Formats: sequence, C-alpha cells, structure tokens
Amino acid sequence: MMRRPAKHSFSIRGHRTSISLEPEFWDALAEIARARAISLSALVAEIDSARTGDAGLSIAVRLYVLGYYREQARATITPPL
Repeated sequence: MMRRPAKHSFSIRGHRTSISLEPEFWDALAEIARARAISLSALVAEIDSARTGDAGLSIAVRLYVLGYYREQARATITPPL
C-alpha cells in the first residue's frame, strides 16, 4: 500500500527549501546517508548541487535514490562465464 508523500524542510546554501517524497524514499535516503556517514541535510545539499536542467529537487532526490540502488544491484550481479 502506497503512503502519502511527506514534506521535510532543509537549509541549502543559506536558504530554506522543502521537498515532498513518499515515506519509502525518505527511508531509502536516510539509509544512504547513514551508509555514507553524512547527514540527511548534507546528502540533499549534495544532490541539489549536482542536479542539472529544470528538474525539481524532489525529482532529483528520487532519481538519486534509484541510481544508488541500481548501482548496488549491478555490483551484486555476477557476469556469466
């Protein structure tokens, strides 16, 4: 069952912003931050500074989470001999 998006506020480069994500994305983002030993705010700021184009921050965060777990999945797949 999908849950409703939740909004969280952050301060990025001195200005306040908020993003809405589904709880599953917040959980995954927090897991990534813990694995990297950085704060959630630092990770969001890093994602914000790396984004290009007109995509909003919420979209950039979702794509970052997807890319992170795709990369992990690729690393666990052993190529056929």
